[in-house]
Amino acid sequence: MNCRSDRPRNRNGGDLIWTPKLVEERLVEAAAVLQQLPEPRRQGYFNTWPRHSYEFSDLVGQEPRQTSLPPPSPAAISRMEETLTWTIGLDPIDGRIVWLRAHNTPWKAICWKVGLQRSAANERWLFGLCIIAMNLNRQPVPRKRSRRYVIERMKDFSTTALR
Repeated sequence: MNCRSDRPRNRNGGDLIWTPKLVEERLVEAAAVLQQLPEPRRQGYFNTWPRHSYEFSDLVGQEPRQTSLPPPSPAAISRMEETLTWTIGLDPIDGRIVWLRAHNTPWKAICWKVGLQRSAANERWLFGLCIIAMNLNRQPVPRKRSRRYVIERMKDFSTTALR
């Protein structure tokens, strides 16, 4: 999505204004699609035996198979592939926190993995979402400002843009 005509559109036909909430929803969707994709198969290993057909008496003692979700749609896979590149410009810790939250990891486990307190991890998560939203909106990211300033600026932008 490099040209302006390729940008996602809102319902009114105008350019979609990315907010941290929209970014979070898209990351959660991408994480769900990533989990639904089938695992890659090893090349070179195959079975020449025919499939076994079970009789009713064979099935009586077996436990039922777990039903799996259908594979994701091609459009969902395309959105997931686009979303995977969003965390490239972030600090590695911020990107890791963003993806762990997208995979619905509890805050306690996130804090343990990255070695931060809950409030610091939450601030870095919000900062990561704000940076991604600013990049998608093609806004300049202030480099010499604090995380809290960027978060507040993005909140102000989101509220004024949605009016």
